[in-house]
Amino acid sequence: MSQPQPLGPIVQSFFEDHLITIRGLRPASVRSYRDTIRLLLLFIAADKRCKLTRLTLEDLTFERITGFLRYLEQDRGNHARTRNQRLAAIHNLFEYIACRSPETLATCQRIAAIPTKRVAPPETRFLERDETQQLLASLPSTGRLALRDRALILFLYNTGARVQEAADLRVEHLDLSEHPRARLHGKGDKWRTCPLWQQTARTLQQLLETRDPPPTPATAVFTANGQPLTRFGIYKIVRRHAASLDDPRTSRHVSPHTFRHTAAVHLLEAGNEVNVIRGWLGHADLTTTNRYAEINTKAKQQALLATEPPDTSEGPRTTPIWRSDERLLNWLASL
Repeated sequence: MSQPQPLGPIVQSFFEDHLITIRGLRPASVRSYRDTIRLLLLFIAADKRCKLTRLTLEDLTFERITGFLRYLEQDRGNHARTRNQRLAAIHNLFEYIACRSPETLATCQRIAAIPTKRVAPPETRFLERDETQQLLASLPSTGRLALRDRALILFLYNTGARVQEAADLRVEHLDLSEHPRARLHGKGDKWRTCPLWQQTARTLQQLLETRDPPPTPATAVFTANGQPLTRFGIYKIVRRHAASLDDPRTSRHVSPHTFRHTAAVHLLEAGNEVNVIRGWLGHADLTTTNRYAEINTKAKQQALLATEPPDTSEGPRTTPIWRSDERLLNWLASL
C-alpha cells in the first residue's frame, strides 16, 4: 500500500508553480485563492480533529468538500455568490491535483462536477450625472491632500478603472501631452489604453508637479506618505468624500467600483457602442458589458412610452411605434 501524500508540498506547488509561475496570476488573485484554500484546510483539520501539518491528500474527500460548501453558507452566512467563487478556486485546485496525481482522478472528477448555484446578477449601482457633478464640486480645493483626492476621483470616473488598476498606476503609464491617455494593467495581465479628459490630465499634471522629490517613471501616481495607495486606502478616500451620496432606499453604497459602473452607464447614455465600452473597461466577456445596457433607465423609459396602449377616444387605433422598429424589438428581447 502506498504511503499517504502530505498535503503541504502539493498546496505549495499549486501556488508557487501553477498559479504564480505558469498562470502568472496577479497578487490579488493569488490572495483570493489563498483565503479559500486556508478556509478549506482549517475546515478539514477541524473535521478530522488533527493539526494542519498532518493533513494528507487522501483527506480531501468529496464529502468534505460538499460539507465545506454547506459550512460557508450555513455557518459563515456567505452569499451563494461567495460560495461560487470559493468553489471555482477549489475546482482549479483539484484540476491541478488530477494532473499531478492521476490516481486521484475519480475523486477529482466528482468534485469538478459540483455545480455552482444560480444567482441573480447584482443590481448595478451608479451615480447620475448631477450626483457626479455634485461630488466633484464638493471636493476640497485646499489642503495637503486635496489635489491627490481630486485627481484620484476624477481618474476613477474618467477611466472606469478597477481599484487595483488605480493602485498600480505608475507615472510611466501616463501620457499627459496634447492627447492625454493612461495605460491600465488589468485582469489577465492585459493592458489597455484609456483617453483622459483635459481636466483629468491637468489635475494629474499638477499633482505630479507638486511632488517632492520629483517622481520617477516607476513612481506610483497615487500615494500616501510616499508609499503607493493600497486598495483599502483608495476605498477610504472615496468613502470620505462620497458617503453622503449613499442611498438607503436602493442599498447604494458608494465605493471605488461605483465609479466604474458610473463611467460605463454615462458612456452608454452618450451613445457609445457596447463594444467601445467593453474595450474601455477591459471586459474579456461581452456579456459583462451588456449588464450596463440593462440598467440604462432613459432607454427603458423610451421603450415604455413606445409600448403605451393607443388612446382610441379621439380616433382609430394606431400601431404602436415599437412594433415597426426592428432594432427596438431586438433590444427589448435582450432584456
